[in-house]
Amino acid sequence: MARPPGTEIGHRLRRRSLLTGAAALGVWGAAGCSRLPDGDARDGGNLLERLRSQGTVRLGIAGEIPFGYIGKDGKFTGEAPEIAKVVFGRLGVGDVQPVPTEFASLIPGLRSQQFDVVSAGMYINPERCRQVIFSDPDYRMKDAFIVAKGNPKKLHRYEDIVRTGAKLASGTAYAEIGYAVNAGVKESDIAVLPDQLAGLLAVEQGRVDAFAGTTVTVHNVVKQTGSRRAEATEPFQPMVDGKPDIGAGGFAFRPEDTRLRDAFNRELHRLKKSGELLRIVRPFGFTEAEMTDLTAEELCRK
Repeated sequence: MARPPGTEIGHRLRRRSLLTGAAALGVWGAAGCSRLPDGDARDGGNLLERLRSQGTVRLGIAGEIPFGYIGKDGKFTGEAPEIAKVVFGRLGVGDVQPVPTEFASLIPGLRSQQFDVVSAGMYINPERCRQVIFSDPDYRMKDAFIVAKGNPKKLHRYEDIVRTGAKLASGTAYAEIGYAVNAGVKESDIAVLPDQLAGLLAVEQGRVDAFAGTTVTVHNVVKQTGSRRAEATEPFQPMVDGKPDIGAGGFAFRPEDTRLRDAFNRELHRLKKSGELLRIVRPFGFTEAEMTDLTAEELCRK
């Protein structure tokens, strides 16, 4: 399918799939109908002041466990929303309202003012940095595979897919497709599935040998489904042209809203320094290994 700018398959891009999208839109979809007033680009934008005045911030989210989703209690949660609740609360904005959409619509929706901030664990890369501005990343991530129990083909890296001729799958517009192609897998041989749950089922049913995704996403789906026929591999670092390609995600803002982005960054840095950030995201499968001191500036020029 056609993909808007910033969502093409490539080793620097990351799609967050819509694992619970239908349910999310059913509960929250009406929130995305109205648009917000324009910001003032001349002085970094007055959006922060408006958010404080109205007491509500709208977050653009693509529903996926563990990044942002509807829990069993019907409430929206996840790594990014929980960070947003704390940060915006400390900025004087007490109500965080999610606006679910498909991942490909996040940047267009932000730019057309359907919501204030993208809060979807979005990878920071040069292509996206030409369209929006980012907070510093709140996590970094390695990849992992879902494989059959016991990992019979010993698949631990993309190079193993090439070596064994194993059948690989990944999610729609996942960066893992680009990583696999760079390692020598033919793109036409990669099965493209809706999300990691579909990937787990494909592995369990023997239709593919491995499903590639981020390590937290992969480990979460295996754990939460209690699969007896599949397992997650150990995390590994994707390589591009012989060099490690570090994926790290953060919050996206409209280019004129530098004042809001900078205020968000200040609170985010305080969470990192105090260790509170890890405490917030640990329930969603994040560990010390996913914490990072990388900056958006570094990732935008990589």
